[in-house]
Amino acid sequence: MGLTFYLLPAILIIAFLFSAIRILREYERGVVFTLGRFTGVKGPGLIILIPFIQQMVRTELRTFVEDVPTQDVISRDNVSVKVNAVIYFRIVDPQRAILNVEDYLVATSQLAQTTLRSVLGKHELDEMLAERDKLNADIQAILDEQTDAWGIKVANVEIKHVDIDESMIRAIAKQAEAERIRRAKIINAEGEQQAAEKLVEAGRILAGDPRAMQLRYFSALHDIAGDRTNTIVFPLPMDLIEAIRQPVKG
Repeated sequence: MGLTFYLLPAILIIAFLFSAIRILREYERGVVFTLGRFTGVKGPGLIILIPFIQQMVRTELRTFVEDVPTQDVISRDNVSVKVNAVIYFRIVDPQRAILNVEDYLVATSQLAQTTLRSVLGKHELDEMLAERDKLNADIQAILDEQTDAWGIKVANVEIKHVDIDESMIRAIAKQAEAERIRRAKIINAEGEQQAAEKLVEAGRILAGDPRAMQLRYFSALHDIAGDRTNTIVFPLPMDLIEAIRQPVKG
C-alpha cells in the first residue's frame, strides 16, 4: 500500500509533464489554442501548456520544396506540351497558415498546378522554350500574391521540363533549319551589297586620277606574271581607248 501511495502521484506527475511540456526547435513555431480559441504563437524553446485546455499545432519556418506534377498545357499557338516545375516557399506567418487554410501544403500545390497551366497557356511554344526565366518570374509573382493571405512567401519557381511530341520536334527542327538558311542568304546578300558599294567607291577614286588606273594595271600584270599561265595582257591607256571609241570626223 505504501508503494502504491507514492507510485500513483508520480505517474500522474509524469503524465502531466509529458502532456504539458513541449520543446520547439529553432525553425519551429507553435500555434496555441486555449479552449479552441487562438491565443498566440509560441517558440522556439520550452513551451508549457495546460493539459486538456490548451492545444498546439506545430509549423516549420524552413523552406519547403514542392514538386509540381506534370501538367498538360495547350499553348497559345495550339501546341500540346507536358510541363512540370518545382516551387520553393516558406511560412512567414504561422497564425495565418493555420487559421486561414485547412492544409497549406496541399493548397499551395494545387494553386501552383492551376497557375502553371493558366500562365503557360497564354504563351506560344517558342516563348516557353526561350523565355523560361520570364515565365518563372510571372508564375512566382502570381503565386506569391495568392498565398499572401495564407502567410506563405513563394521564394522561387523553376520550370524543369517542357516535353514536346516527337512529330513537333521534327517540325521545330525543320523550322530552325529554314531559319538558318534564311539568315545565310541575308548575310550573303548583305556581303554582296557591301562589296558593290566598295567597288563603286573604288571606281570613283580611280576615275579621279588616270594615273591610279595605270598603277592598277601594273599591279594586275604583277599578279598574272606570278602565275604559270599563257595569258598575255597588254594594258592600254584610257585615253587611247576613248579615242578609238569616238567616231572619226569627216
